[in-house]
Amino acid sequence: MSGAGAPAISIEGGADLKVAVVAAQWHTQVMDGLVAGAEKALAEIGAEHDLFRAPGSFELPVLAKALAEAGSGYDAVVALGVVIRGGTPHFEYVCAAATDGLNRVALDTGTPIGFGLLTCDTEQQALDRAGLPGSREDKGREAVEAAVATALVLKKIEAKR
Repeated sequence: MSGAGAPAISIEGGADLKVAVVAAQWHTQVMDGLVAGAEKALAEIGAEHDLFRAPGSFELPVLAKALAEAGSGYDAVVALGVVIRGGTPHFEYVCAAATDGLNRVALDTGTPIGFGLLTCDTEQQALDRAGLPGSREDKGREAVEAAVATALVLKKIEAKR
């Protein structure tokens, strides 16, 4: 099980941030857990946020790019989705395209992208990571914490320029 060695991220000053959450719609139960975990973390941090829904995980990068581009007003974007392996190569294509696309958005725009895309072999693995009652992990929360912590470091770097 992943999660071993995960850092405890302390977030101070996140209340001044505005965060966009973009979440896929496939696998409703898993996605409901990821979104709830992300929104709970954002509420605890005090960051203003908006939620946008994508049809699926493949569409996350284009929406994340629109939300991350200059002038959008967002300090960070959190991308949430899930792809569960099936019997065709579809899994590999969607996972690679979404992952590479989200990374490109972060590098091209300089906006932190919280990576909350679950790429699992089974539905049970996704449920174990969705932040639901009985789940072992809350990847929605973790994606928010990573994006917000990165945004705060970027603000510190910018202040030193």
